[in-house]
Amino acid sequence: MEQLKLLVKLLKSSFMDLLPIIVVIGFFQIFIIQSVPENLGSIALGFLIVAVGLAVFIQGLEIGIFPVGENLAHEFAKKGSVFWLLSFAFLIGFSTTIAEPALIAIANKAAFISEGKIDAFFLRITVAFSVGFAIALGTFRILTGHPIHYYIITGYVLVVSLTFFVPVEIVGLAYDSGGVTTSTVTVPLVAALGVGLASAIRGRNPVIDGFGLIAFASLTPMIFVQAYGLFVYSFGEVHAVSALADNVTQEVVKSTSEVIVGLIMDLFSVVKDVFPILVVIFSFQYLIIKKSVPNLDKIALGIVFVILGLYAFIEGLEMGLFPIGETMARQLTQQNNHFYIYLFGFAIGFSTTMAEPALLAIAHKVQDISKGKINQLILRLTVAIGVAVGISLGAYRIVAGDPIHYYIIVGYSLVIILTFLAPKYIIPIAYDSGGVTTSTVTVPLVAALGLGLATNIEGRSPLIDGFGLIAFASLFPMITVMAYGILSEIKLKHKDKEK
Repeated sequence: MEQLKLLVKLLKSSFMDLLPIIVVIGFFQIFIIQSVPENLGSIALGFLIVAVGLAVFIQGLEIGIFPVGENLAHEFAKKGSVFWLLSFAFLIGFSTTIAEPALIAIANKAAFISEGKIDAFFLRITVAFSVGFAIALGTFRILTGHPIHYYIITGYVLVVSLTFFVPVEIVGLAYDSGGVTTSTVTVPLVAALGVGLASAIRGRNPVIDGFGLIAFASLTPMIFVQAYGLFVYSFGEVHAVSALADNVTQEVVKSTSEVIVGLIMDLFSVVKDVFPILVVIFSFQYLIIKKSVPNLDKIALGIVFVILGLYAFIEGLEMGLFPIGETMARQLTQQNNHFYIYLFGFAIGFSTTMAEPALLAIAHKVQDISKGKINQLILRLTVAIGVAVGISLGAYRIVAGDPIHYYIIVGYSLVIILTFLAPKYIIPIAYDSGGVTTSTVTVPLVAALGLGLATNIEGRSPLIDGFGLIAFASLFPMITVMAYGILSEIKLKHKDKEK
């Protein structure tokens, strides 16, 4: 009965998460485009499946994956073994990223658009490995107490430097890869690991040292994917494009038996994606910690929910969010008024970010740990404005046809300058804010918008110009949050002077 109440509550939450997207899309369809999508029924059903899938998936995480993961983090902190702690950090980063629904969707899109040059599976392996490396490196930073900005600034310099040597086809995708890694599966586990470690180690501050792991997980994929692209476009061969990617853009008439077989294969694929997480968690629980899993029956039920929810979510994306994003992009480009494109980007960026579950969780955590010094609502508004401005500017870049790296270089330069001006407590939170904005609800729609614009604007390449909107949505919140921190300090000093 308790689990049913929780599921109903999560269903309401999922529909509330999707409501801003529906409102924005409905407004633009009725008042700007003044038409109804041809496949409205299929899109509506897709939205419904996404909402149900997300609710079931999150409930599975709450009762199955999170309790085991958080318990392991505390056990390793007590155990004091650096080797096993770093190994766990790497493997939890790797295994959660492999199962990340947003990454799966983007990897399949990239494989289709590149005509098999980019392999979806190897792209996911590259990103997952980079996230595992990032979480291990971030954990090492917490253990040593090093200031986070030395690592982050070095990473940004490396990202920008590589941009001038890698093929243009991979740059936007590489930047986007940093945004799609830190999502529904990864953020809560990684945040719990960082804050838990910083709380357990003497001399560490949970606010300054506990946050930042998400920022590492957003940064390293940009480096690794650029290196992967350099190898693929120099020595790689064309692979067969996955059927899932193909189905995104082509309508194929299938028999009932073919549909059923396809659904079963998709479910099997989800099981295969979640399996590495289970192997990592249970192997460390039984072989390293050497303790049995408490409430194993409840954990098992949670795992089943995770698999079913993730499966429904991915199927719903293909039916609802991707088609409406691509349709809206095509319709907006036909309006002969680019302002509507930028307005839609701003509205969808702001509305989806304000409803983002990962951001809401982090904002509440920040308010609690900072003892009210950072207001969760103001933090969310600041991040949402950053995302909205980022997507609008990213849409302008696609329309104008400008190379992405010029924008990214200026953006990261501004981040580096603000890092030295902002108060210390806000820096890790600002870096993490860039990662939690691009989650399971936002990514598919934003990616579809970028690819749709690049497909429908003459002279643009979906592979070169279509990717990159997610990167803009990850970059600008870092700027706005640090600016918020600087303004808050100025206001505080002004109040102190008055007193």
